[in-house]
Amino acid sequence: MTQKTKYATTEREQAFLDTVESPKYQRENVNGLFPFFENKVPEEMQGFYTSGEIDALRILKDTDRDVEKRMPVKLTKHYFEIAKTSKSIQHIVKATPDETNDLDGSEDPGFQMDYSPVEGLLHKYEMGLMYVVSTCSAHCRFCYREELIGRKEIERADGTVAKKGLAKIPEIVAYIHSHNKQVSANGGKHPETGREKLREILLSGGDPMVLANSKIAAWLAALAEAGIESIRIGTKEMAFFPQRFDESFLTMLDRFHETYPEVGLRFLVHFNHPDEFLAKDSAGKYIEDSSGIFKWNPASDKAMKGLVSRGWISVENQSPIIKNVNDDSDALRIMQRALKRVGAENHYFFCGRDIVAHRAFNVPIETAWNILNESQKGLSGVEAHAKLSITHYLGKTEVSAVTNEPIPGLAGSENGVVILKLLRNAADAPLRGKVCIVGRNPDAIWFTDYEDRILFDEAGLFDYKRVKK
Repeated sequence: MTQKTKYATTEREQAFLDTVESPKYQRENVNGLFPFFENKVPEEMQGFYTSGEIDALRILKDTDRDVEKRMPVKLTKHYFEIAKTSKSIQHIVKATPDETNDLDGSEDPGFQMDYSPVEGLLHKYEMGLMYVVSTCSAHCRFCYREELIGRKEIERADGTVAKKGLAKIPEIVAYIHSHNKQVSANGGKHPETGREKLREILLSGGDPMVLANSKIAAWLAALAEAGIESIRIGTKEMAFFPQRFDESFLTMLDRFHETYPEVGLRFLVHFNHPDEFLAKDSAGKYIEDSSGIFKWNPASDKAMKGLVSRGWISVENQSPIIKNVNDDSDALRIMQRALKRVGAENHYFFCGRDIVAHRAFNVPIETAWNILNESQKGLSGVEAHAKLSITHYLGKTEVSAVTNEPIPGLAGSENGVVILKLLRNAADAPLRGKVCIVGRNPDAIWFTDYEDRILFDEAGLFDYKRVKK
């Protein structure tokens, strides 16, 4: 029998944890389609799905095309209030039969589990990512983690089949100590992977912000005690339920910073569209102040100010570009400008991954590049920091350029080319900066759509072999 790893808090750690308050939150969630099928949702929500939409979804129930077998339905009252006047936001949380028309896709996008040395931890890049919870306050239909949210069994590199497990403090802390000890003993590089010290961790899931303050605090303190230098929290809670960023939570962050001032804290928020945070009038127009600046809705404004006013916290936004949600250069321009103005950085925009049913959500790669490029015209240099990334199995890959003109003497470039560049690569990132050039295919939504038009591939994007166990 395997002996469970034990974990004991330090005196400093426990002193911090003893200060944490964990109030309960009333998100007023609606879980699943059943309440809509049976008119058991609050009266104001009963028109969210039309009778025709309900009938179409009910027909698919318990079939191979059951939309909730792919991704459970869930939304908060706050998000419903936004969605009822925004078609873009409705497309984020409303299930449709279209999403199961074609169930092509990977059960483990990016083969992430090939890089899971401990259950719940991915150590693919120079940092670690942890699954600390398997749900969110609401569920995006295009979620990149649909296999985790839907609690699906996946095949791992060793051939076993199981659901993705969640990270546990004792095992994670033991791994960090073991990895970093080997790095230190080998002159600053891991003897097998070449990685440096594991110094940065991303709390992810699911959404860590659905956890109680006490559980988030326990993770922060345990990682700090293990020698982690920077902690990220990935969250869409500022869109789904911004009231979560209340005084009890912010006070917990303040106490953490007082206890561990050397540890950096970063929030990666997930706004997909400016409708999620900007205030609108009865005509659906954004409300301007006397200077012509768009106002935020009060709850999101308070939440964002609560974070950015603490100078030791950095806030960055990242978002995929999704069909019928934000495939609109004007919306992306407004969002980038509004976020930077209040002190949040624009990090990545993503092309859709090859998740199950990705064809229902993904915008063609070249279209996404053109939308983002057009959106950044008129933005200042600091407003336009975001790059367009698509996550290949090798790592995060920038869509650097899409050209319209042929390259003289280069066969296959007659209609222009797409230039791809590896931004991040597993282990010690030996391929970072390597490029790949393919002939254009305006309909391409994933790398496989370029397999017949490879012009130059020093990165090896089209020669990928899955890692061994």
